[in-house]
Amino acid sequence: MNDETVRTLDAFAAPYGREITLESVEHDSGLNMLRIRIREGRRFTVMDIDANTAVQWSAAMRAWASKTQHSNGVQEA
Repeated sequence: MNDETVRTLDAFAAPYGREITLESVEHDSGLNMLRIRIREGRRFTVMDIDANTAVQWSAAMRAWASKTQHSNGVQEA
């Protein structure tokens, strides 16, 4: 019995041979989560987070990336 629908949102390579996949997970109960899969060789780290956590995490990542790009002389896209 499968009580969730999983849809891949994005997948991309990261430094040191890591692969990151972001998935939308919709449970039959109505619960929606963002699943983050990080593959490092044969090892996987999988996290399911809610929308509030995703918003906070993405804001922190954007702030860090913006600051780091400017300090390295890289222009934002």
